[in-house]
Amino acid sequence: MRPNALRGSILALALAALPMAARAQAPLAAEGCLGCHGPDGRGVTGAGAINGRDRAELIAIMLAFRANERPGTIMGRIARGYTEAEIAAVAEHFSRIR
Repeated sequence: MRPNALRGSILALALAALPMAARAQAPLAAEGCLGCHGPDGRGVTGAGAINGRDRAELIAIMLAFRANERPGTIMGRIARGYTEAEIAAVAEHFSRIR
């Protein structure tokens, strides 16, 4: 294989793998959710499933918890620790998991 063709093939493989790698790793803000919602967001320990839900819906839910407008035993306290950017990152992550 010629050097330019080899470089092109390696670049194509790297670009093809990038979205999968990005999807596989939870953003740091989402790691706080994994204990109750599980790594795939399907819910464990009685917490509801959040995987595959609409991104805007997840943001609205988190903001409502943060503003103490939605009842919850622990989510209000947790959500108050998140910035809007972190909430958006969490919502983006879990909305992509099917």
